[in-house]
Amino acid sequence: MKRRLLLSSARILAAVALVVAVTGCLISQPTFRSNQPSAVSVAPDQLREHVTTLSETFHPRDWEHEANLSICADYIGTHFTNAGAVVQFQPVPAQGRQYRNVIARFGVGKGAKIVVGAHYDACGDTPGADDNASGVAALIELSYLFGRHPPEREIELVAYVLEEPPFFRTPLMGSAVHAASIAAEQEKIEGVIVLDTVGYFNAAKGSQSYPSQWLKLIYPSRGTFIAVIGRWDQGRWIKRIKAGMKGATDLPVYSLRAPASIPGIDFSDHLNYWPLGLNALMITDTAFYRNRAYHTKEDTSGRLDYERMSKVVIAVFEAVSSR
Repeated sequence: MKRRLLLSSARILAAVALVVAVTGCLISQPTFRSNQPSAVSVAPDQLREHVTTLSETFHPRDWEHEANLSICADYIGTHFTNAGAVVQFQPVPAQGRQYRNVIARFGVGKGAKIVVGAHYDACGDTPGADDNASGVAALIELSYLFGRHPPEREIELVAYVLEEPPFFRTPLMGSAVHAASIAAEQEKIEGVIVLDTVGYFNAAKGSQSYPSQWLKLIYPSRGTFIAVIGRWDQGRWIKRIKAGMKGATDLPVYSLRAPASIPGIDFSDHLNYWPLGLNALMITDTAFYRNRAYHTKEDTSGRLDYERMSKVVIAVFEAVSSR
């Protein structure tokens, strides 16, 4: 009887382990592709300069400070122009005020394009260094990489306004306005990548948390990786970008494909492209699952890791450039 119980328990444990392993593979999409290290470089000091300018010089960047957001848009547009892009300011009206998305295009007309975006507004009176001056800094340095290394496909970089409350999940979001403007181009767009909180890393054990305890069985406990996050039904797009990033630098790259109902999966501008049937994902340091200063006044430029952040930019550049 005892032996029978032991065998039964062993079978149950084996079945549970198998379910965990299969589920883990489905959501994390492991890939054994190994890319050559990238030959391009991004200066961490340039990223620091952008983040400091946005989070300190142009503070505050919430919707009520329309003039500061306009200065931010001009700053981003100037860098896009200096990088050699075709630049456009897209009007975003809201609450009787006028805001702007900033759009930079490279390789216009070279087949199906990829859109890469990041929001430049901040939440309330917070400096918003990680959220999301980091994403905008990465976007600016991406523009310089595409200027120096012209892409073989069309690339559209977009700095969005009005991602933060009170506009989040409303048609007034800058990304919602941009999504509506490209709705007719669906068949010409390979996919959308949103950069949101890409600058905070923490090597301490237990520094990384997750929306579900069982995810700790699959992913690291230390916040030293960058994540590619997307909806369950867009696994091919998620794996395509993850595979293109992996190995471009020594920064670990993990991915998660999951239902949008899991907290955090749709917490950025990429959600506005899903209703159009477009592939759209987020690249992130996982925000509040790692950075305890998220949406607080402690989200300052001095807390970010610009060396690792430069590797994020390089990895995204290589993923977008690859076919």
